[in-house]
Amino acid sequence: MIIAWIGAGVMGRAMAGHLLAAGHELRVFTRTQERAAGLVDAGARWCASPAEAAGAADIVATMVGYPADVREVVLGAQGALGAMAPGTLLIDHTTSEPALACEIAQAAGARDVAALDAPVSGGDVGAREARLVIMCGGEQAAFDRARPLLDVYGSRSELFGGPGMGQHAKMANQIAISSGMIALCESLLYAAKSGLDQATLLDVIGGGAAGSFSMATYGPRLLRGDLEPGFRIDHFIKDLGIALEEARRMGLALPGLALAEQLYVAASAQGLGDKGTQALFAALAALSGT
Repeated sequence: MIIAWIGAGVMGRAMAGHLLAAGHELRVFTRTQERAAGLVDAGARWCASPAEAAGAADIVATMVGYPADVREVVLGAQGALGAMAPGTLLIDHTTSEPALACEIAQAAGARDVAALDAPVSGGDVGAREARLVIMCGGEQAAFDRARPLLDVYGSRSELFGGPGMGQHAKMANQIAISSGMIALCESLLYAAKSGLDQATLLDVIGGGAAGSFSMATYGPRLLRGDLEPGFRIDHFIKDLGIALEEARRMGLALPGLALAEQLYVAASAQGLGDKGTQALFAALAALSGT
């Protein structure tokens, strides 16, 4: 297939690379052209705008940072949707707002374009190893059509309902992760202060009830002092903010989510916004003067 890929950040670049390796023709656009250099060297065609990338594509996939970016690259003056042919498919992998996903689905439908909101979970490791979990919202026919593509870089894809439901599923995912990251960081801080060997502790408790993806993936990075992003703190704050907004709209009290959002805001204020979510460890250490 001819695929237009919009966005080549930490995860998007790896996902697009899997499509190239699978033999698809790739037309790529990203605001920072240098980020797409590796894809172009591997055979992708660079395009100067989302519209140019989408013009000849069977499927358009977006993986950008914020809801405003999604709106610009899909619905903007040079956005992909305006250039998409009837009968094509739009997949948004960005973690974004459910209401925006519904707006895009409606605008796409008016042009006889199918739309799927399909945010992913698994971080940089999941993207590199093609084992992302993909949470989808949209029509069954759109999901069925997208599956061969999703299977290239995902280990599981699930349709949760109509437009916006993929984004709601991703919010639930981020809520679960947020408190888990606090627990991991506090556990390692406690271990360090009490004199425990952190590596041994991680190995032991990671095999028991405390074990988690975050512990297995980010615990070793913390022990190496590696705060580089698999997923950036500033992007996580965006996600938690969307989740809080949706919770307020639904009349839900989620105090754990609110605490996590505030701790990550504090981490960003300490200059850690471009670091990975595991850098919360440094912000919590600062609270205790360690």
